[in-house]
Amino acid sequence: MNTNAPELEAAAPQTPGINGAANSSRAWLGDAIPDVPLTKAQSRVVDVIARNPQLSSYADIAEIAQRADVNNSTVVRAAQHLGYSGWPDLQRELRSRYLVMISTEDTLTEHGEHRSPLHDALNHDIENLRLTLDSNTADDAEAAIAAMAAATSITVVGIGSFAGPASVMAHLGSTMGYPISLENRGGVHLASSTNTLGPGDVLVVINMWRSVRQVIVAAEAAKAAGATVIAISDMRRGRLAAAADHLLVVASEGISFFQSVTAANSLVYGLLAGMEAAHAERSRAAIRRTQQLWKDLDIYLD
Repeated sequence: MNTNAPELEAAAPQTPGINGAANSSRAWLGDAIPDVPLTKAQSRVVDVIARNPQLSSYADIAEIAQRADVNNSTVVRAAQHLGYSGWPDLQRELRSRYLVMISTEDTLTEHGEHRSPLHDALNHDIENLRLTLDSNTADDAEAAIAAMAAATSITVVGIGSFAGPASVMAHLGSTMGYPISLENRGGVHLASSTNTLGPGDVLVVINMWRSVRQVIVAAEAAKAAGATVIAISDMRRGRLAAAADHLLVVASEGISFFQSVTAANSLVYGLLAGMEAAHAERSRAAIRRTQQLWKDLDIYLD
């Protein structure tokens, strides 16, 4: 079909939401596609997405439009109608769920061979950074910063690879004098570090790729106890997003079997800069004390 031709989408009758007879082909989507009324054209877009996990996770908008027999703008409008800023935002969510659905080993096949692992990794993370920039507004970040700046205590949770950005936040936050601690374990340690959280406290959860059940349950418990939950995740929907008072979305796909934390680290650096500015005098006084301790403890060679 001619994908540039005008389409009488607005005049099409509304159809029921997606949770109909074809649910089996949509199970991988989870709550990424909400059950909202759709036009006939939008329903075709959703059907193409649901039936083609790999295609919808990686194809460009023109191919999705061609498969659905609509024009490109209809795909954009469908994504916006589903609660996303546009097709790239929706596709990032789809790809995050697709990568969870396949095995860790299969991700190696998905990504293929590298011409130059170093350059491919750097170029891919440049794209991850761009997607992350597009996925969060300045207001989103400022709201999270304000919550941490006013917190009685801050607990940062990150497990496995995602303990990296969590450690950066806790380490530099404490350097600035914030009452912030790191929890990078699970089980009884996670329970002990979060069981006293309540009003005035903030729990920051950094979780991408597969949802860690213990971390999600801890976030839900903290929220129920009155704490403020800030989530840094690669999914805009799901249990962690539902538990979050403030959600910051990062792109996390790597070029091998592992996820990349580059965008998450950059986001954390931005939050830390905002936290420093929120209490500039206190932060600088704490930094000076820390630097003096470095000297007193004879930590560095120079």
